[in-house]
Amino acid sequence: MNIWDKTILGLASGFGLGFFSPFAPGTFGSLPGVALAYVVAVLPLWLQLPAALGFTLLAVGVCDRAEKLLGIKDDGRITADEWMLFPIAVLGLPLAEIPWWGMLAFFAVVRAIDIVKPWPCRQLQRIPGGRGIVIDDFVANLYALAVNWIIFCLLFSGKFDII
Repeated sequence: MNIWDKTILGLASGFGLGFFSPFAPGTFGSLPGVALAYVVAVLPLWLQLPAALGFTLLAVGVCDRAEKLLGIKDDGRITADEWMLFPIAVLGLPLAEIPWWGMLAFFAVVRAIDIVKPWPCRQLQRIPGGRGIVIDDFVANLYALAVNWIIFCLLFSGKFDII
């Protein structure tokens, strides 16, 4: 295996977390997404959107190649679809001003929706390759974005000016 393929597998597995977690590789492999979300959140919203789209497109390629390398359709060790798309679930939220438990709640919402896979997420997984691996998470993160904004408005709206 060449260095490029090793790099792809490292990215695809959340820097190895998807390979080395004894249980729930999707959840552990999603953790780099929290750091990525904090980085994206410092950008103005008009830059957060293309950044999130860019990471989504990158995830398609990474997941597609990792699936071919591992030889298993939507292998659970592939978590780039979770961590690279996590910023979508917190678009526009002022993460730097929210206490740590707010991010924990947002993360839990994303993981719950990803596990439950509401319509049409489960059906979208049937699409082959990287597109199928990523598209269900893209839609799940849009659901999570709506829920996370509701949580934000209910718990933090008195402390911040929101749109």
